[in-house]
Amino acid sequence: MRTLFYILLTVFFIACNSKNQDQNPKTQDPTTLYTCSMDPQIKEDRPGKCPICQMELTPIKQDDTEANEISLSKQQIQLGNITTQTILEANSSLEQTYTGVLIINQERIKTISARSMGRIEKLYFKTAGDYVSKGAPVYVLYSEDIAIAKQDYVLAYKQLSMPGDFGKNAKNLLGAAKQKLLFFGLTNAQIESIKTGKDVSPRTTFYSTYSGTISEIMTTEGSYAMEGSGIIKLADLNNLWLETQVNVNYAKNLKIGQNASISFTDYSDKTIDAKVSFINPEINPDSRLLLIRMEIQNPNLLLKPGMQAIAKLSQPRQKGLFIPIDAVIREENSAYIWVEKRPGVFENLMVETGVETDGMIEIKSAIDATKKIVITGAYGINSEYIFRNGSDPMAEMKM
Repeated sequence: MRTLFYILLTVFFIACNSKNQDQNPKTQDPTTLYTCSMDPQIKEDRPGKCPICQMELTPIKQDDTEANEISLSKQQIQLGNITTQTILEANSSLEQTYTGVLIINQERIKTISARSMGRIEKLYFKTAGDYVSKGAPVYVLYSEDIAIAKQDYVLAYKQLSMPGDFGKNAKNLLGAAKQKLLFFGLTNAQIESIKTGKDVSPRTTFYSTYSGTISEIMTTEGSYAMEGSGIIKLADLNNLWLETQVNVNYAKNLKIGQNASISFTDYSDKTIDAKVSFINPEINPDSRLLLIRMEIQNPNLLLKPGMQAIAKLSQPRQKGLFIPIDAVIREENSAYIWVEKRPGVFENLMVETGVETDGMIEIKSAIDATKKIVITGAYGINSEYIFRNGSDPMAEMKM
């Protein structure tokens, strides 16, 4: 009986001890949270499985950082190649490279027009790209108005030999008739040939008063031309335009006459100097780019309209705060950097950026000179922040 009593007493104490252990489970570590690597928005205070993907939750340490801060261990900083540096304003030479296309200089296009109403009987040039020399025949015009002016000239010429007032008046008539023919575009040689001609022809050949390459043919043989209507356009290819579009932030410092170095895709060994000749006052609302233009000398006609060219625009050394481009996290409507707040703790700061040059970007926002800016590893910090918080660092600021 006594033995049985001791056995029952032992079993009772063991059961009570087990019950007390069940009623006082091990307290959870309040500094540890459990999250899912696939769904970082999940955060639990104890281990288990993710309610979304059923993966085992990963423990992470809580810290006393604020919403826009993140705490990293020394190992994480080393593995993420995270380096910081105090940045001071410095003088920097800005050089931007832009790709453009050579086009015809519109200021050097000449239009050969019809000098009178009439029908285009013949065109001597029918292909764009043909070269027209000064004095070359361009078209033949059938015109009744010019025929009448020719007839007046012939009659006045014949009256010169008449005696008395008829001969004297004929000089004035002849001069007026000649001026009218010159107005219609006839040359002195053509006018002189009328005197010896047997019949006055309504057809007149017109010659080019310019040299150039045909950029456009504006009529066809057999068509009727009004006075002043275009026949052909001649372009002077000895001088071309290079048009390109620049970043609006960079364009703020551009000016007419600024130097540019031009190279060409088709002629890698050819580089020429040019100057900015035009800056469009209107910004493209879609691209936020600004069109600028440079004049390119082309005396040997080696360069052709449509060729690609690369313009390097340089500006004098100017003072500013420049950091590596990769140190800036850029989104659609914002940009921010990571700054070391204290050892191992980093905070993000929204900044306004300026021009970019040689892998550096200008920071126009005022930054505490004592702050250390993250120069390398900024995107690693950003990824870790998103992993822990489930959203980007600027989400709350955008709301």
